[in-house]
Amino acid sequence: MSNGLYFHIPFCRSKCPYCDFYSVKYEKALAEKYTDRLCEEIKKYDGGFNTIYFGGGTPSIMEPELIGKIIENAKAQFDIGKNAEITVECNPSKNLERDFEEYAKYGVNRISLGMQSARNEERFALGRIAGQNQVAKAVSDAKKAGITNISLDVMLGIPRQTVESLDETFEFIDKMKVTHISAYMLKIEEGTKFFEIKSRLTLPDDDSVCEMYLKTIDRLKGLGFNQYEISNFSKVGYESRHNLKYWTLDEYLGIGASAHSFWRGKRFYYDKKFNIIQDGIGGTEEEKIMLGLRLNRGIEKSSVKKDFSNFVKMGLIKEENDKISLTPQGMLVSNSIISQLI
Repeated sequence: MSNGLYFHIPFCRSKCPYCDFYSVKYEKALAEKYTDRLCEEIKKYDGGFNTIYFGGGTPSIMEPELIGKIIENAKAQFDIGKNAEITVECNPSKNLERDFEEYAKYGVNRISLGMQSARNEERFALGRIAGQNQVAKAVSDAKKAGITNISLDVMLGIPRQTVESLDETFEFIDKMKVTHISAYMLKIEEGTKFFEIKSRLTLPDDDSVCEMYLKTIDRLKGLGFNQYEISNFSKVGYESRHNLKYWTLDEYLGIGASAHSFWRGKRFYYDKKFNIIQDGIGGTEEEKIMLGLRLNRGIEKSSVKKDFSNFVKMGLIKEENDKISLTPQGMLVSNSIISQLI
């Protein structure tokens, strides 16, 4: 039973200027109605799962009892493993002390906190209203509630960030004693506030962003975090069991507006009105290469039919026994490499 269950919670207090995920303004009555709809959708499926993940949007904006109601309905309908990893994405701008206590009662055992940066001026430039102290309080409150598996999000290449200013974020990560880091490079996506004002944004240049990424790999390694995927780092044994499914082509069921699934061999997703849109089959050889090369463990050489020797010479791919994987420099241009190998 290695399947994953995902719930999309589309509510936010306000839209972050860099975010292109589907979200709507939070209203309590709307959240209650949405929760009821999710619980109805749950009844349409069966199966066993060993991870549950609440993503968004901002799942923690909802009353914790609503998260609990969804978990209880999932447990009533599905075979949920006794040691299932249950993750909730949280925004530290809310006082989460009571939420964490309630989450723990429902079996939540992993939190993903939207930190982005430990430097307040960088966080505020991203439209985040919580400062470093609130992030620290959220980490402390989660641990007090018994939730010790904690991931922090870090963004690279954001306004006002420099290669040097990253040091404050690494020092903060070390102090927080968390188990997992997700580090993403900022992409300016169409339809976002940042896209509208991109000519006025003071962003680090491409070379600096590349340097930030390589520095992140190096500094996190020094803090005991192993990189296991292009954007993900963990202490030993604390890889995100749920997110690994996406890259290893284990099946997952996504429920909720804009949630995607790879389920029973098919890919499909919900649109914003809860219509199911079919999206073809999954698990193809191309997908195995495309997703598998995101992982540090890499893929079998035999699965790649195209010549990759030039990438090896350039230091972008490394060979180890019967496997190949991207080097840190290769990860910086992963899309280009992968497109040439599939």
